[in-house]
This record gives sequence, structure tokens and C-alpha cells, in this order.
Amino acid sequence: MISSYRDLVQASRGQTDAQRFLFVFCRAELPDDASVEEKEAFERGEGGALTPVICVDKSPDEAPDFPALVEESRATGQAWDVVFVAAMSGRGGMEPSTDEAQQPLTMMVESIRLGHISNYLPLNTRGEAVALQ
Repeated sequence: MISSYRDLVQASRGQTDAQRFLFVFCRAELPDDASVEEKEAFERGEGGALTPVICVDKSPDEAPDFPALVEESRATGQAWDVVFVAAMSGRGGMEPSTDEAQQPLTMMVESIRLGHISNYLPLNTRGEAVALQ
């Protein structure tokens, strides 16, 4: 069971084929037309919409620990609340390239925009897996 970014990196290193991680960093936002109840729930850390603000692909070696990944993401100037991660397997001992990751990453962003998040690992800003409803 993967419950943190560290677990994900360790699991990826145990795979037969080299892996590439796809990251979509999202900010929790409240729609302009939110009701009073929705605003109150959002203040408690519930509800809202997750808006993708950064997306990137990296090999496990390029992002071996979560604090470095967080630092790199903060350097963009984009605040985020949750990052979704997916892993992409290579073939024949070769790691997937950034070019090969582009279309799956684009599809991942669109999927998240539509609220389809069940195929991805959501992590909080500390690299811990979180349950989203």
C-alpha cells in the first residue's frame, strides 16, 4: 500500500520496467457563485474545486524526495494544495521520455479538470497520501 511519496518512489524502483512520474499540482478554489454553505465548508477545508496550476514529468531519479519537488514547484510562484501523481512504465528497459509523457500528462490534466481523479495518487504538501471525496 502506498501512503506517501517515499512509498511511491520505492515501489517504482521495484518495477521491471523503468518508470516516469506524471505530476499535476492543483490549487483548491471556490467558484465565484458559491453559496454561503459552500463558502463555510471551504473555510473548514472541505469542498471547492481543484484547479491544475503546474504539470511536469520526471523520472524517480529526477525527483527522489518530496521536499526537493516541493521546492522546485514553489520556485514557479504557483501555490498549490494537492499534487496528483501517476506512473508511466517504459519498455525494453528504457524509461519513457518527456516526449512520450506529454500526451498522457495532457490527458491527466484534463481528467482532473473534469473531476476524474480515481486513477491518480493525491498527495498533500507533505507528501502524504490523502483521501478526496
